[in-house]
Amino acid sequence: MKRILILLLSLTIATSCSSNEKTKADLPTPGPKQKVAVFAAGCFWGIQEGFSQLKGVVKATSGYTGGTTKNPTYEQVNTDETGHAEAVQVIYDPSVISFAQLLEAFFVMHDPTQLNRQGPDVGTSYRSMAFYSDDAEKKQIETVIKRLNSKSLAGLVVTEVKPIATFYPAEKYHQNYYRLNPNNSYIVNVCGPKVQKLRKAFPELIQEKYK
Repeated sequence: MKRILILLLSLTIATSCSSNEKTKADLPTPGPKQKVAVFAAGCFWGIQEGFSQLKGVVKATSGYTGGTTKNPTYEQVNTDETGHAEAVQVIYDPSVISFAQLLEAFFVMHDPTQLNRQGPDVGTSYRSMAFYSDDAEKKQIETVIKRLNSKSLAGLVVTEVKPIATFYPAEKYHQNYYRLNPNNSYIVNVCGPKVQKLRKAFPELIQEKYK
């Protein structure tokens, strides 16, 4: 079932219909010593929050990537006709946190064996994707996938491994949705467990203010 159906039932999304909140967020520019990583792992609300809590992460932005439609809207992406997936762009300081650590966080926060879905969210816009900027990052992703496939998971990892592509920021109301709507039923029941799983798996990577 699409997340949008759950949102309609929860009623908390009602205020997102204003034209102001449908305005796209600005995409931050990394500093000279900062790097960019992009991951898709289902609903971007929880994934954005999880990455935001990590030491060395300067900014995590919810958005869309992996498809062909230029500057897509949330409604367009949700039709699964744009080719895009909900994703998060992570700007980070490599002197504090590595791409390898971000990659481990990514795989912990979602189930990479689920094809075109994450939990209650079904569709290609919720597929698992890891993007790389160079051959070294590609090799790191493939190495982690190989390691996970050697373990007794529920199935083989179906995460798509792709070169980093154009990233389109999502609408403003999607940014920091997790912390701005803590009582939303979807946040509590679906996103919350993902963030808690990350905090439990890598307590040493969590910023002190979130502990």
